[in-house]
Amino acid sequence: MAPRLKCLPSGLPTIDTRIAQPPPKRADPFYLSKPWRQLMRQLVSSRGDACQECGRSGVRLFGDHIHELKDGGPQLDPSNIKLLCGSCHTKKTAKARAARMAQRHER
Repeated sequence: MAPRLKCLPSGLPTIDTRIAQPPPKRADPFYLSKPWRQLMRQLVSSRGDACQECGRSGVRLFGDHIHELKDGGPQLDPSNIKLLCGSCHTKKTAKARAARMAQRHER
């Protein structure tokens, strides 16, 4: 009968990933600034309290840069900002992120 091989235990400690938490999300200081908050109040006042994509009202609205700041869009230009509900904002942001990543991989 051939000798049996034994596995050596790993010397590396294991981490319980069930308790791992991502760091809390922090808002970019720009979105907490007085000029941004004033612009948002003006836009909601002039455009109404509804999502400009799906029309939902009575929900929190996000000022979404149509041409994103990361892509060189202007910060406080009202024509570059759309009021979106959380769902529409998440979809738009994910789509823009995916497009940006695809563009990076093409290079």
